[in-house]
Amino acid sequence: QLVESGGGSVQPGGSLRLSCAVSGFTSDDYAIAWFRQVPGGDEREGIACDSGKDGLTYYSDSAQGRFTISRDAAKNTVYLQMNNLKPDDTATYYCAGEEFVDGDYWSNDEWYDYWGQGTQVTVSS
Repeated sequence: QLVESGGGSVQPGGSLRLSCAVSGFTSDDYAIAWFRQVPGGDEREGIACDSGKDGLTYYSDSAQGRFTISRDAAKNTVYLQMNNLKPDDTATYYCAGEEFVDGDYWSNDEWYDYWGQGTQVTVSS
């Protein structure tokens, strides 16, 4: 089970840290990714991924340099630190898990079997 938290409303340029609490399996053994879906949108955009066992991280172009994915093994939790937020970052953010992820497909939501319920992020002035 994956449970997201940490969403909210923030002004442009602000920061938020999202959390993905993992239960039922050890987060270190799984790839955990963050996706987002804009209001009214059909597709989920891959934002960041921590591959788990390989220790590799992946970022979308829109996240690179502003967002950081990290893990706390003791808490079995994965975080997404988001800085310099922009109105275009407004979306529902989801974490997703899979035992193994191919680096070429990490941003493909069909790759993942486990999903959280989402947390809303709103960036506006």
